[in-house]
Amino acid sequence: MVELPIPVEEIIHDVDLVLVTHNHPDHFDTVASSVLNKSIKLINQPKDKDFFNKQGFVNAESLEESLIWKGITITRTNAQHGTGEILLRMGNGSGYVLQALNQPTIYIVGDAVWTEDINQNIKRFQPDYVIVNSGGAVFPKFPATPILMDADETMALIQESGEAKVIAVHMDAIDHCLTTRDILKAKAKDFKIDSQKLLIPDDGETLELQFNR
Repeated sequence: MVELPIPVEEIIHDVDLVLVTHNHPDHFDTVASSVLNKSIKLINQPKDKDFFNKQGFVNAESLEESLIWKGITITRTNAQHGTGEILLRMGNGSGYVLQALNQPTIYIVGDAVWTEDINQNIKRFQPDYVIVNSGGAVFPKFPATPILMDADETMALIQESGEAKVIAVHMDAIDHCLTTRDILKAKAKDFKIDSQKLLIPDDGETLELQFNR
């Protein structure tokens, strides 16, 4: 629904690692495939192995559990992309937890609804930051079955997030995402959650993540 705030060439400049949560086109499209260097390190989930091989990425690695890359431990987690029949059609995605010495632990949840698995991941890894896709996306044939966390589920995650700061993204850009930044900010105000706890970046905004322990 919106143009990229910066050129693609600037986005990929000096990128040496790509994490792909799943191969849906709003996360990895034909443009991404064409502009990325085919020799770049690209980590993906096992079910997408053939997809990236066919795309010609020679350093693609399908991650079952975890690996260490340049001192960063990368752990793949499950991301339940809906419930019921819509989940069967969507298929699960993945999330990633990034851990390194003297650096903040970052939990990238991925495309997911709020589940006990995510709650347990927060307790297990005790992240400094949780990045959550809060667009509340639905499809017209399944209007009552979100495939992403909406405002209420994002609040549920925040209640269980411990000391982590929560960064909410994946809003105001995809036409089937019904939860907007304004809706999420209003819900946070109702729950008395301030902007130091819940960060909602604008398009093109850069956040500097800090290690405070």
